[in-house]
Amino acid sequence: MPDNVSLAERRATLLHAAAKVGRNVTSILDPELLLDQTVDIICDAFGFYYAGVFLIDESGEWAVLRAGRGEAGAAMIANGHKLKVDGHSMIGAATGQRKALIALDVGVEPVHFKNPYLPDTRSEMALPLSVGDEVIGALTVQSTDEAAFTEDDITVLQTMADQLAVAIHNAHLHTENRRLLARAERRARLLEAASEVGRDVTSILDMDELLNKTVDIICDAYGFYYAGVFLVDEAGEWAVLKAGRGEAGAAMIAAGHKLGVGGHSMIGACVERGQARIALDVGEEPVHFKNPYLPHTRSEMALPLIVGDKTMGAVTVQSIEEAAFSDEDIASLQAMADQLAIAINNARLLKELEAAHAELLRTKTFEALATSTLVAIHWIGNKALPISTSVGLLREDLESLHDTDPDLVESMLEDLQTVEDSARLIVSVQEHLIGPAREEKPSPVMVDDVVRDVVVKMGISSDMVTYHIAPDLPLGVADVTQLSRAFGYVLRNGLEAMEAVADPHLTVEVVPVNRGDFVAVRITDNGPGISEENLEKIWAAFYSTKGARHAGLGLSACAQILQQLDGQISAYNAPGGGATFELAIPVYDGILPAVNLSSDCSLLLIDDDDPWSRFVERVIKDAGGQVSRSVDVQVDLDGFDLILVDDALEGAEIRSVLKHLRAAGVGVKTLVVASSLRVERTMELMPFGVRDVLLKPYTRAKLAEIVHL
Repeated sequence: MPDNVSLAERRATLLHAAAKVGRNVTSILDPELLLDQTVDIICDAFGFYYAGVFLIDESGEWAVLRAGRGEAGAAMIANGHKLKVDGHSMIGAATGQRKALIALDVGVEPVHFKNPYLPDTRSEMALPLSVGDEVIGALTVQSTDEAAFTEDDITVLQTMADQLAVAIHNAHLHTENRRLLARAERRARLLEAASEVGRDVTSILDMDELLNKTVDIICDAYGFYYAGVFLVDEAGEWAVLKAGRGEAGAAMIAAGHKLGVGGHSMIGACVERGQARIALDVGEEPVHFKNPYLPHTRSEMALPLIVGDKTMGAVTVQSIEEAAFSDEDIASLQAMADQLAIAINNARLLKELEAAHAELLRTKTFEALATSTLVAIHWIGNKALPISTSVGLLREDLESLHDTDPDLVESMLEDLQTVEDSARLIVSVQEHLIGPAREEKPSPVMVDDVVRDVVVKMGISSDMVTYHIAPDLPLGVADVTQLSRAFGYVLRNGLEAMEAVADPHLTVEVVPVNRGDFVAVRITDNGPGISEENLEKIWAAFYSTKGARHAGLGLSACAQILQQLDGQISAYNAPGGGATFELAIPVYDGILPAVNLSSDCSLLLIDDDDPWSRFVERVIKDAGGQVSRSVDVQVDLDGFDLILVDDALEGAEIRSVLKHLRAAGVGVKTLVVASSLRVERTMELMPFGVRDVLLKPYTRAKLAEIVHL
């Protein structure tokens, strides 16, 4: 009788516990909370040593522990505890055979997984969790007593397991529904963001405003950590950050942040290939730029900005989460990037159109001023030329009367000198303005060599000039003598602007611009700059801001020279102070003929170590010839077939060099080469016994002509 009473009491306890679990599992929709509370209720209500819930993974091969009682359960979950479905364990057998299993003494059971986390287990029960025909996992219940489970336990606990399976299934459905709802809400936000960008890109034509608003919309709508827009520079070598989210973006823009096209970065690879790149975990990516400004980035997406067949830049989107980008994110962001690319192109075209209009207006104004000025100066100059002749004749006549009235004659001679000086000034003005019109045939030139030569020949100290020369510059096309004249005018203007500066300095930058169609020379001084009202006036003849002693002709002549070269010239105030003059020379796009140089040529090059001398060395050596370079001429001169002397020497004085060569008897094989050629300079150097004075050869063909003379 007592046994029957105990059995009834136990059955009542089991049914009460099962009912409690049933109430809980029907009300909890969080899967994690559901499982944790279930194992606690089972152990507390039934007095079992341990309970755990396993769920089958997506592969269907493993039953993975998702909830376990106490410290043992927590430790197993932390270690990713799992058992093979249909394997050699109670859970494996229960999930594989879809039936409950009981081990009344685990020590003698053929199917049992000996678990080091649960060493005191003596009996175990494994109950499958099934929903319809699908087994989704199993429930394990373990006791420290042998034969702890009765048939009533199995019946009650299996009923509870069936309820739990349905609850787990419902919780998963609820979670999936919430995920789908969140996905739908996110998709709606994405569509709204794309729509907002679409509206903005059609209405915003200011580039900075457009890009900054776009990165803000992307981060706000998508909840991303960071977004930025890179645009490719004119040389096509760098992707330069133009807009970035928050303080990190502002700091990078201030630091001139840029990434090499095709380099080791997501942006560089994206721009080079014109394809989107996604890193779901940047720590594992072989191509990723580790950015100290964005240390928390875990996943990144780079989307190209393409118009037609040209990639003009890329958008970077970054998240602090791994695998943060869904298919909807990628599709909507790429569509947004495509819209942005079109808007950027439209803004650029508008800017170029406005610049072209301003340049056309300025050019027409200059042409009108120049035409009227040139006509007047030409007429005045022609009238002034006979004055010098007449002054000479009058001076001879007066000197013949010197003995008659010496004081009167002396006074008249002084007056004649004044007349002659004025006539010379008029003729000089004519030369400034008419001289540039005497065009020679344009030819390929090394623009950086020409501007260096002008600096040297003007006697500007090397300490006063800093050069920034882009590598692998293309050849320009110009009349080098006129181009030298233009550089001289601008450099002289800079020197005059710095007369009151304690530490005057010039910066010369030579880079390709306008997609490589021009080579730009930017000459910047550290003077006071140019007032806004004078920026356009400085190109007019006779306009000067430097007082009466400056005729105001240099910049006018310079503009005329660049116009004749089909180039461009502009002036603006530099961000760090001072004025910048930018001279853009067209790039030579003709065919450079292939030539064969003599392989037995032995050449001495008297020049500084500069790009032109290195060009000559390379060409001669490639042809199999021999070439040596010297500045102090302390070499054996008899072993050379030809001696080339650069007219612009920084490390030596050319007259001393030519005197040394004349004394050595090698003048007959000496040629002076110059980047600008004037009759006066030729007449000055020929008396030193050189064979000739020629323009510098800037191509293999021109060098071959000189070598084979």
